[in-house]
Amino acid sequence: MSDLPLAIGIDFGGTSVKSGVLYRGNLIEEAPRIETQEFEEARPLIERIHQTVEELRSKHPRIEAIGVGMPGFVDFPTGMVHNLTNVKGWQRIYLKRELNELANLPVTVENDANCMAYAEWKRGAGRGMRHLVAITLGTGVGGGIVVDNHMVRGANFVAGELGQTSIDYQGPDGAYGNRGSLEDYVGNQQITDLAHAAYAAAGTPREKSECEPAHLSTLARQGDQIALGIWDSVAKMLSTSLMNCCWLLNPEAIIIGGGVAKAGDLLFNPVSYTHLTLPTIYSV
Repeated sequence: MSDLPLAIGIDFGGTSVKSGVLYRGNLIEEAPRIETQEFEEARPLIERIHQTVEELRSKHPRIEAIGVGMPGFVDFPTGMVHNLTNVKGWQRIYLKRELNELANLPVTVENDANCMAYAEWKRGAGRGMRHLVAITLGTGVGGGIVVDNHMVRGANFVAGELGQTSIDYQGPDGAYGNRGSLEDYVGNQQITDLAHAAYAAAGTPREKSECEPAHLSTLARQGDQIALGIWDSVAKMLSTSLMNCCWLLNPEAIIIGGGVAKAGDLLFNPVSYTHLTLPTIYSV
């Protein structure tokens, strides 16, 4: 393996940046995480990422490329990040160019949900399929599309953003001006807020930390009826977008990942057994 090329993969999240060395798609070393909220501007964070890159290169001299997944709209050819709603200072940042100049390595910058879709299509649950949709459920809701064996990015490289599709035209204003977008209902914080309000209304208030999705899953598995009801509501809201997606794209499968998806059967059983006719759903 020492004579074969390696790559660095960077998963840029709203709370942390995770980096690692990859060999044929397998993670062989992971670097310490970088907390994104400690940085007020993009450039110092880029320089800190470069420092991590150099630390990894000192151990693995055969590193020949860098790939970055970003949680926002990315101009794929130029690697320019239009805007990050959860990280300060990231508006129109030419990350591909800046990281390339610092590291002197080929750099690819892509939307993180597209990265997931591509990985699942080539090496994961969607391997061998020609048509699929991948969705990430976390702080926000992202998506990636494969149609007829091609990634679909759209005219401005924002195709597949299922989280921005509306499930209520009278809903709250979203980050991009669209009302009632899916991620404003089933994002991590939104689920927490929904649960927090439900427990308060029932006369059994809980701290916000006890209403986060991971805790809600534990409560639901213990038979807590409010937690079970929250997951049922989230499943129904998610199903609305999934059904629209199915009629529009007719995929062979929908592949769902991300922190919220760790709820597993609490979320996916109600989705699978609605009256909606869905393709195969994979949780990864």
